[in-house]
Amino acid sequence: MNKLFESIIAGGFTPATYCYCLLAALLCGIIVALAASYKTDVSRGFSLTLIVLPVIVQTVITMVNGNVGTGVAVMGAFSLVRFRSVPGRARDIAAIFLSMTAGLACAAGYIAIALLFTLFLALVLFAFSAVPVGALLEMRITVPETLNFSGAFDEVFKKYTNSYKLISVKTCNMGSLYKLKYRISIKDRALIREFIDDIRCRNGNLEVMICESAEGSETL
Repeated sequence: MNKLFESIIAGGFTPATYCYCLLAALLCGIIVALAASYKTDVSRGFSLTLIVLPVIVQTVITMVNGNVGTGVAVMGAFSLVRFRSVPGRARDIAAIFLSMTAGLACAAGYIAIALLFTLFLALVLFAFSAVPVGALLEMRITVPETLNFSGAFDEVFKKYTNSYKLISVKTCNMGSLYKLKYRISIKDRALIREFIDDIRCRNGNLEVMICESAEGSETL
């Protein structure tokens, strides 16, 4: 049993061991991609990134393998790459680190540890996604300057949400309108239309929008 968790490259690196590590890294990437996309909207490109990232990391670390000169060259090559993208969600960042860690473990030859580690955290992600926790959403309401918005929507929020909090107030249209931003945990997403209609009855039928919160993990 103990030998199962030993490095397969301890006795020397061969083309066969490299292929084993490569396949293990690819399998870990597929598991991570499936776990990250479970009940969550992720792009196809992000899923592909999670699949190939362990393979890339495994190959890069294998190339370095104690060679200082190669390590400096690889570091210089990667320093030329700049990533420009929208800020990621906490769940996405965790999935990326999971993929990288699996790739590092495979590069060291600890295939069993890499697979066990990946399967364990994938099960954690599956379990967390299956639990019906209330995802946070942002609700943006436009109101006229004549409306005293303090407490104006409390009755509606108590009817449709588990919790709500006013997080920002902004003026627009030369001060004739206010834009309110709330962070809410909605009770039932099937009632979102009725929720918005009730808000419109109180804000003069001005703009109302519900979108994903920066703190939420799910999309509407």
